[in-house]
Amino acid sequence: MPDLLTSRAATDPDHTALIVAGQGSLTLAEWDERSTAAARALPGPLKGERVALVFGAREWLDYAVSWMAVLKAGGVAVPLSDRLAPPELAYMIEDCGAATVVHGGGHPALPPGPAAVPLTELLSGPAVRAETAAPDPLSLAQILYTSGTTGRPKGVAATHANLTSPPVHPRRRPFAHSRHLVHAFPIGTNAGQVMLLHALTAAPAVVTLPLFTPARFAALIEEYAAGTVFVVPAMAAELLNARVQDRHDLSSVLLLGSAAAALPPSVAAGLTAAFQNATVANYYTSTEAAPAQTIMIYDPDRPGSLGRAAGGSRLRIANANGTPVAPGETGEVWLRAAAHPRAYYSPDRKGADRTNDGRTSDGPTSDGRTNDDPTSDDQGGTGPQDAFQDGWVRMGDLGRLDDEGYLYLVDRESDVIKSGAFKVSTIQVESALHEHPAVADASVFGVPHPVMGTAVAAAVVATGPLALSDVRAFLSTRLAGHELPTVLLTLDALPRNAAGKVIKRELRRMAEE
Repeated sequence: MPDLLTSRAATDPDHTALIVAGQGSLTLAEWDERSTAAARALPGPLKGERVALVFGAREWLDYAVSWMAVLKAGGVAVPLSDRLAPPELAYMIEDCGAATVVHGGGHPALPPGPAAVPLTELLSGPAVRAETAAPDPLSLAQILYTSGTTGRPKGVAATHANLTSPPVHPRRRPFAHSRHLVHAFPIGTNAGQVMLLHALTAAPAVVTLPLFTPARFAALIEEYAAGTVFVVPAMAAELLNARVQDRHDLSSVLLLGSAAAALPPSVAAGLTAAFQNATVANYYTSTEAAPAQTIMIYDPDRPGSLGRAAGGSRLRIANANGTPVAPGETGEVWLRAAAHPRAYYSPDRKGADRTNDGRTSDGPTSDGRTNDDPTSDDQGGTGPQDAFQDGWVRMGDLGRLDDEGYLYLVDRESDVIKSGAFKVSTIQVESALHEHPAVADASVFGVPHPVMGTAVAAAVVATGPLALSDVRAFLSTRLAGHELPTVLLTLDALPRNAAGKVIKRELRRMAEE
């Protein structure tokens, strides 16, 4: 990774890599020079050591410098948001075994133990090493923690080889149709890291917004005449509900990408109407599987599809043993990257551990760690012991392929509602709910039922009065009887984590209460 920055900074030093609205910007030359200075001041030998990076959304520039500094010093970067609850932050820092915490100086609630140093001290302090490191491409570069919406977050380790794949040709940089790319993804998420890599390798300057609101985001797009925009489905729904296209010029947007979750068909259709010059694309991957992904350009003839494997990725629908099933049959979704794969980080093991392709490294393992929590939001019901198999990643989703290889999700394996003799797809019910004119946002989950075992429940953000009877009547022409909600929660906002994913265990608690 450091080589990518150093080489690009040498050829295009004045190119603006990052802009944080209201906070400033960072050129490639500044990024390279500041990260080298910070790398030389980082304490310890650092080779293979984990360094936690705790920064807020306004500190993207300092975070980018610190992330690259750790890699230049031969360490392993662990990106964490300062918005994490103190116990969760303490768990992740302890879990990865970080000896040092670098932060932005905003006095986050850091746990005792690891040495904490603000970036400003590294930039102004004395150098403890004369040269920066030259890391092995197969050595670890970063550990990202999964969202943990259904269980405890797990650390996913990526090597330099993983992060630098697929390679970018200097004359064919991504998003060359844009001078600016706008997003509002938080630090510490896979989507946020992808945007950081775009700042390093892509043609446009990457512009981010510290705090997302529909009006601020649309104003930022208009201000920079952004050619490329990235959102998560929750942001997309908020933009449409606020009708930002009525007050802002969005005509510059030629590519609108959605990531982190499946985009409901009605929301995708709304985006094509609001961003009239944009191609709307849905990207499907996970923290574990990246850079493997599928991409779907919105097609009204295939409104629910997540597309086909892209960028050298491979996709299959298989049974629990990994045997592919026939087109049209439902099975588990498996993805495989062309790059060196990722793996769960295991802090309890010493020396070199096996990764999922049989190679050795400083810490990620194919069987994860032993704990009492077999699931995470990124792997659904797939336990850490078998999420990685022979270079493939079990996505924790159920899906099917049509005859042309287009992927359709049925549901998260852990979210499927088994009600009586039926299995209900929460994705299908959520998509139907989004079509209701009074529903601004929706999530579907299962709740205990004395007869059926589990009943369908829905939580919605409504734009006006909404009763369960109204919802059932509206859905009755779109869904089967066993798919209709029997419980309805109306909320001001759905509970979401930093990655924008709904925390369904919180909805179940609300419903039970």
